[in-house]
Amino acid sequence: MNDAYPSRRHTDKPNEKRSLLERLTDFISPEPDSRGELLEILQDAHERNLIDADSLSMIEGVFQVSDLCARDIMIPRAQMDAIDIERSPEEFIPFVLEKAHSRYPVYEGNRDNIIGVLLAKDLLRYYAEESFDVRGMLRPAVFIPEAKRLNVLLHDFRMNRNHIALVVDEYGGVAGLITIEDVLEQIVGDIEDEYDFDEESGNIIASPDGRYRVRALTEIEQFNEVFGTDFSDEEVDTIGGLVTHHFGRVPHRGERVRIDDLTFEILRGDARQVHVLLVRRDPLAGQRERDALHIQT
Repeated sequence: MNDAYPSRRHTDKPNEKRSLLERLTDFISPEPDSRGELLEILQDAHERNLIDADSLSMIEGVFQVSDLCARDIMIPRAQMDAIDIERSPEEFIPFVLEKAHSRYPVYEGNRDNIIGVLLAKDLLRYYAEESFDVRGMLRPAVFIPEAKRLNVLLHDFRMNRNHIALVVDEYGGVAGLITIEDVLEQIVGDIEDEYDFDEESGNIIASPDGRYRVRALTEIEQFNEVFGTDFSDEEVDTIGGLVTHHFGRVPHRGERVRIDDLTFEILRGDARQVHVLLVRRDPLAGQRERDALHIQT
């Protein structure tokens, strides 16, 4: 049989049983000796326009997923949007509408005692049924250890058709939560939904409560114009870069940092960069600084 691709290595594995990495390296000659070599070859292919930037980024993301574990990207316990089973639907439905998630962990007593997951769509029954039992609506909660690798977790999500897992520490306490979207974003980048920006909304969107959703790629010059700030753009060009610089690392979703009289909260991001920020001004910050100066003098 004439081999049209003499540089391709053969294998006894059926093609559909072989991993993406194995199939990919079949087309690369010479065979790379390490992951670093393979990435160098792929980056060289990108420079020669053999693969586009998005494809290269996704492949790098696949490698990254195998190196990360649940604790690296989970939403910390303190930032989890959870529901207390003791609250009535009249009390927590406004909270559900405000946060706009599709799933919520439900706890009883304290956040270490997660008793299930409530799907937002199941709340529609509250308006259609005379007797509505929240406990009866709960789906089983899935618990995973902090050290669980993301590639294994993604496989479990797919096999079990699950979308959310609670992350527990070595003592069994709830450390945070993680969703299938969080894992996929490590590979494909930020996944926007109906609550994200559209093309015409601009980089900075004001909320009625005085907070702002800001794209991390917003240039510092534009940010300064809107907020009346005087942040320098000598070291970084974007507001996301400024926030990352203050953390000294890529921050996780839910983390906050205060710069001057502004508080920045990470709304969306992955292991590589921040995507969306929630910004609010602290009206008392200036007064506190003046009080401190007065005390010193």
